[in-house]
Amino acid sequence: MSEWLPAAVLALFSFGCWGFFSKLAIIYIDAKSALVFQTVGVLMIGIIILSSLHFKPATDIKGLGFGLLTGMAYGIGCLFYLIAADRGKVTTIVTLTALYPLVTIVLSYLFLQETINMKQFIGIIFALIAIILMSS
Repeated sequence: MSEWLPAAVLALFSFGCWGFFSKLAIIYIDAKSALVFQTVGVLMIGIIILSSLHFKPATDIKGLGFGLLTGMAYGIGCLFYLIAADRGKVTTIVTLTALYPLVTIVLSYLFLQETINMKQFIGIIFALIAIILMSS
């Protein structure tokens, strides 16, 4: 078994629960409040991880900057996801937003010079078709 597979499966399950719990939260509270409590939940996990690092995380300035940008992008994405889920069907919205790797692929191609083979390109085309089908 690949070393990354168990973590990827746990991430898949966790993100699936995140999408479901998000919809449950916005049934009872508004999207902005749900984001606040979601952030507290992330902070709780962060404190656990920080304690496992004996409160001494790596502090390379570039890594720190990109880590902060990661959190900001996540927070903004979560806010707009919650707003969309509050206004529409979570089954459609979670499927559409789950296509976020397309953005990562394009950015990685443009800025990290990662290659895209023909099979991957065809997968991207199918993902774009999925966006059209899911949004109609």
